[in-house]
Amino acid sequence: MKRLTNCRVRRVPKFPGPAAWNAILPWQAPPRQLEENITADFAVIGAGFAGLSAARRLSQLNPGARTAVLEAARIAEGPAGRNSGFMIDLPHDLSSDNYSGNGKDDRRQIRLNRTGIDFARGAAEEYRMDRETFDPCGKINAAASEAGHRQNVAFGQHLTKLGEPSELLDADAMKALTGTGFYHSGLHTPHAVIIQPAAYIRALADGLSPVIQLYENSPVTSLQRTANTWMLKTPHGSIETPKVILAVNGHAESFGFFKRRLMHVFTYASMTDVLTQRQITALGGEPRWAVTPADPMGVTVRRINGTGGDRIIVRSRFSYNPSMQASDAYLKNIAGVHRKKFLDRFPMLSDVGMEFCWGGHLCLSWNNVPAFGEIDEGIYAACCQNGLGTAKGTLSGLAAAELCSGVSSETVTALQNEAQPSRLPPEPFAWLGANASLRWKEWRAGRE
Repeated sequence: MKRLTNCRVRRVPKFPGPAAWNAILPWQAPPRQLEENITADFAVIGAGFAGLSAARRLSQLNPGARTAVLEAARIAEGPAGRNSGFMIDLPHDLSSDNYSGNGKDDRRQIRLNRTGIDFARGAAEEYRMDRETFDPCGKINAAASEAGHRQNVAFGQHLTKLGEPSELLDADAMKALTGTGFYHSGLHTPHAVIIQPAAYIRALADGLSPVIQLYENSPVTSLQRTANTWMLKTPHGSIETPKVILAVNGHAESFGFFKRRLMHVFTYASMTDVLTQRQITALGGEPRWAVTPADPMGVTVRRINGTGGDRIIVRSRFSYNPSMQASDAYLKNIAGVHRKKFLDRFPMLSDVGMEFCWGGHLCLSWNNVPAFGEIDEGIYAACCQNGLGTAKGTLSGLAAAELCSGVSSETVTALQNEAQPSRLPPEPFAWLGANASLRWKEWRAGRE
């Protein structure tokens, strides 16, 4: 356990491009900033999936306790509003060659992922989220090549061995769903949940508002140990508290923890203009669907309708950025890549423009484990979700709340029994190796 007496936070998050999922939602109320010096029983740093899940679990375990949540930006403007919106229960290692794992560990990961999803489902029911926000419809791995189809078949066989259901969809079924003949097959698995991530996070924050104090645009700039409490300072105020949950994913390193043990990866997406009725007719297919690629390094595609209009989202390309920043020039280049990927799949929509292009920061560890547990006296980490920020973020947040409340659970034990994130190779070798590996895997994914 690291012993920290005083830490000046090295940097605050910077987000490339707009958070499109949030931008298409209705107006938000003005933010409440921390502008005074207060005390709290618990403080949660970060108001994404992990942070708000931690706050909800704290409210369940400690009714009447004072819980303060600090968010550096606006709700749903950070990574929570920038992901693809899949709460995935099954093995989904972005760094692997395929999604088939080793059996025993897969069963454990499935059980843990579903614990997170069930907690999110409880929040969706309690706060009356609609199907557009939280849809337990399962997900589809889409194959755009014979190689991808073989990966789907192999993954389906692996799931059968695990006792997990799946359904292989042929090319006709995929065209009826998506409107495009681009896909050879799809593997539907029924227990994943598809969300509108910004709507979910905003609804979760609104639902928690009676029992927590939420402060936006209030980045923590320093942590200081004072006797038996921590002093968290922001630009205009402070919180004194005995217990802190650090739910900032890769930015745990900015607070002085897990140095050289976290890989900072950006993934990128674009969202179309609202489709006209003529374009909707030309496309055909169902009005709402979501597919992940058969190859982990392929292209994720979603079609949405409802709030914000009928649109298509394309997510593609990864980059390793130890600086935790991505440049505007790189984002502009990525927008061109997304345009090509979009036209490959939807040539009938050549006149459709892209309204938004953005990047989102995710965090991986070299050995694919979380950064979890009591990392200093009274500081609990719920970080490093390894590319599954929705399900695993929810899981780590609720587990961190249980741990700092002194509650034993299977989830806490399972996460505590994980190895610590292993040390990365020195720079620039890590940067060169990671980005070369990403480009190679994207090239190998080909049509996927």
